[in-house]
Amino acid sequence: MTDPLMQAYLEVERSMQRYNEVLDHYLISLQSTEGADATKLERMTAGTKAMRDSSSIFLSYAKFVAYGMPESEDLIEEEDDLQA
Repeated sequence: MTDPLMQAYLEVERSMQRYNEVLDHYLISLQSTEGADATKLERMTAGTKAMRDSSSIFLSYAKFVAYGMPESEDLIEEEDDLQA
């Protein structure tokens, strides 16, 4: 693993986390809007969950690649170690 590669991974991780937070806040505001379009609310709820799930899958693989695709996932440091 190289420092620039890990730094880039961490930037993507933070960006995805921020995007999902903003999306969650938007969904909450839709839910609290009186007379909100039920169809839009249902689609945004499903989309928000899909983005959260997809982000998790993407980040898991991106982290694996950032570590040079080791033969064992045991060789990958825990997230807490990365952000220190």
